[in-house]
Amino acid sequence: MPTLTMAPTLGDLVKYELTGNYTRESVTLKAGTNYPLGAVLGRITATAKYRLSPAAQVTGDEGAETAVAVLIEAVDATASDAAGLVIARGPAIVSKAALVFDPSVDQETEKAAKLAQLAAVGIVPRDAA
Repeated sequence: MPTLTMAPTLGDLVKYELTGNYTRESVTLKAGTNYPLGAVLGRITATAKYRLSPAAQVTGDEGAETAVAVLIEAVDATASDAAGLVIARGPAIVSKAALVFDPSVDQETEKAAKLAQLAAVGIVPRDAA
């Protein structure tokens, strides 16, 4: 019997949100990445574009090392900048298991730091909701 694999959905990620009119923002995602649902994003200070939040500062993308938003739709921005919808502020609860980190965020302490940064803007990551 074949095994069916279902892609993650918004319900897998967002467990609670006060109201989408308050917590969500439309943003511009930096080109060069196919962003998945649940991507943990940082904001580049110079351009106000968003990218996967790296573990440490990246030259040219200063500011993005601080996680400030979670992408709530998959967006293909491999060829050019693209618009995306994010949870930018809380109160909101998201599933830890559904979050996708930048490849440079590969240590548990780095992941914990990103989760704390999200909590600072009211986006609370939880194991279960």
